[in-house]
Amino acid sequence: MRIISKRQLKELVLYSPQHIARLEAAGQFPKRVQLGHNRVGWIEQEVLDWLQERIDDRDTTN
Repeated sequence: MRIISKRQLKELVLYSPQHIARLEAAGQFPKRVQLGHNRVGWIEQEVLDWLQERIDDRDTTN
């Protein structure tokens, strides 16, 4: 398992941090993991799975 930082997340998902936070709050994006008092990360595989779902949706709707 690999935890990615906010910077690494931004490279994978081209959304602003505010938009990612909104998606998380709505249950539409993988939840962050609290690593320390001021440090969060995301499980890389969950983010990659989320991206793959979007690709799969794109491929089935076209």
